[in-house]
Amino acid sequence: MSVDFKTFCIIGDPIDHSLSPAIHNAAFNSLGLNCSYIAFRVQEDQLENSLDSLRAIKIGGFNVTMPHKIKVLDYVDHQDKTVQLVGAANTVNNEDGKFCAYNTDVTGFIKPLHGRKVDFNGFEVFVLGTGGAARAVVVALSGEKGITNINIFNRNTDRSTELSNMVKKLGLEATIISNDDIQNIASRCNLIINTTPLGMNNEKSLIKSTSIRKDAIVYDIVYKPVITNLVENAKIAGAEIVYGYEMLLEQATASFKIWLQMDPPIESMKKALFGMFGEPT
Repeated sequence: MSVDFKTFCIIGDPIDHSLSPAIHNAAFNSLGLNCSYIAFRVQEDQLENSLDSLRAIKIGGFNVTMPHKIKVLDYVDHQDKTVQLVGAANTVNNEDGKFCAYNTDVTGFIKPLHGRKVDFNGFEVFVLGTGGAARAVVVALSGEKGITNINIFNRNTDRSTELSNMVKKLGLEATIISNDDIQNIASRCNLIINTTPLGMNNEKSLIKSTSIRKDAIVYDIVYKPVITNLVENAKIAGAEIVYGYEMLLEQATASFKIWLQMDPPIESMKKALFGMFGEPT
């Protein structure tokens, strides 16, 4: 094996659903790079030992997904400003033996909305979930003008309170929502965002189609399956949809640039996702 060979990976649990190996390996192959990317299942109690192993093999860099985006910060050597603001990381680069943490979820989340030229003025937002992805979402939204309120739901009320306090520190209004109020609040929101894993196993969404406005935007960060129950409900309601794979591609592009200091071949990455059938509509 060449000494110039570099290995990258994604850590998380569950990890079998991850499409990151397919899209990054397609990019490496397209550019003729001597690199590979694998999925590495890491349970919560294995995180520290697993990161020690990655250091030992001199991993080139890695992505971080649920449930490690926050806890991984205990084991890195450096955090960039975005990570410090979010309090979570999804990308780590090995820089001369030091693990440097970045967050490409922020730009990955907001770019598809910018691509649609969304005007956030007067928007009321509903965020489902309070984990690392939710933190990146609210940081991204704090950079937009005109958002009136961010409604937060999580079954763990302590985590909802923590995210609510973060939102307020970012200069936005926040409201913690109870389970009984989900449908009522959703029905008045302009932007609904699912940052939880709900939908990965075809579970029913917490939000019914009758609770989604026709002029709303529904954004589900779950990318496999592409059509989750929340997306189905949004289609029934006639709402605009932002698919999870759009965020996946944007954050993967940003991660690739951090690791290799070059632009990835986006079309090759898309082809790895959608094959001969093309991008879904």
